[in-house]
Amino acid sequence: MDLLLEKIKSKKTRIGVIGLGYVGLPLAVEFAQVGFEVCGIDIDKKKTDTLNSGCSYIIDVPNERLKPLVESGKLKATNDFSVISKLDVLIICVPTPLGKSRDPDVSYIVKAVDSIVKYLQKNQLIVLESTTYPGSTEELVLTKLEETGLDVGKDFYLAFSPERVDPGNKVYTTHNVPKVVGGVTPHCTQLAATLYEQCIEQVKQVSSPRVAEMVKLLENTFRSVNIGLVNEIALMSDKLGVDVWEVIEAAATKPFGFMPFYPGPGLGGHCIPIDPFYLSWKVRSLGFEARFIELAGMINGFMPYHVVTKITDALNNHQKCLKGAKIIILGVAYKSDIDDVRESPALDIIEKLIDKGAEVSYSDPYIPELDGGTFCLNSQTLSADMLASQDCAVIITAHSNVDYSLVVNHASSIVDTRNALKGFSGEHIVKL
Repeated sequence: MDLLLEKIKSKKTRIGVIGLGYVGLPLAVEFAQVGFEVCGIDIDKKKTDTLNSGCSYIIDVPNERLKPLVESGKLKATNDFSVISKLDVLIICVPTPLGKSRDPDVSYIVKAVDSIVKYLQKNQLIVLESTTYPGSTEELVLTKLEETGLDVGKDFYLAFSPERVDPGNKVYTTHNVPKVVGGVTPHCTQLAATLYEQCIEQVKQVSSPRVAEMVKLLENTFRSVNIGLVNEIALMSDKLGVDVWEVIEAAATKPFGFMPFYPGPGLGGHCIPIDPFYLSWKVRSLGFEARFIELAGMINGFMPYHVVTKITDALNNHQKCLKGAKIIILGVAYKSDIDDVRESPALDIIEKLIDKGAEVSYSDPYIPELDGGTFCLNSQTLSADMLASQDCAVIITAHSNVDYSLVVNHASSIVDTRNALKGFSGEHIVKL
């Protein structure tokens, strides 16, 4: 009889989620919601204290959903990693950023695994969700766990399941986005799949962790390359004097063989700007050059410069100079209606404008304060008078609760990078 499998099916398994960010906290809540006892583990004491008070810092997890779980004892948080020895399942959801040279930074995974090794017990299931290069589960996690003398598939179990979180998405959440699972052994896969089946609608099993790791990278490389393509089409259209948004809208009427992607000021979020480079880094070590990934990265990385050029041209058309110009950035989150600025192109655009001598401010109802490293700003409240005092308003993120008619009527010149002003017209509006 498989005791761990039976404990999972009866929801008597004690689950630990290491890393309580945009991936870890919603996942912990899903497990607690269906009856599991869940312990969130994070090195940030501010996060664990906040959660233990029943308050959420993640937009996808409302307080009214979190608080009852905390009060019932189903969900708790700690920064004491010794609790690992009392848990049956450990799910690693730590960040995996890129270094300055676009090399993977897997130090957070390594630190999490080191903590697990210190307290590893027999019959525990470990699942890695952090996005990383193919082979990481076995090279970074399995190697360290086996140093304890325990055998995978017999004494402990290991799998990879890529996170598929889309912050702010009201339709597709952790619960109804299919989960991909690949274990080191078939039994590892079975245990991990059964675990996720308790709170997620659909689980897809694959043959190995490497396949599961590659799935995640394919998904985000697909988006990165296609966004790079449409951004290049936008640059071409700008040279040709063609409205790229009209082109895309017309092309999207084709019922087969075309999927619309849209240009923007650059890539943002933790996944699309970063994950494809994990793949290109890995295959480069094998003597293979991932040309599509590198080219898409180059084009997407150029877009903030293109936006600054459009701003300069918009000011020039009003006989104004970029240096000393008052410019307000509308929306600094990387996508609409969220409080996440990770890798947001707004940060690069603001920095470049400040470097060129512009007087920059911003307004974003989701981001009250913005620390860009080289600058710190506070969000401004939009008003007719404030907009009228600006030389240029730049729409970076098209938040649904921003009054764009106010912007159109009162900003002297506007650069629209997200087609937020679709339906509005005017010579002072410059599109990407």
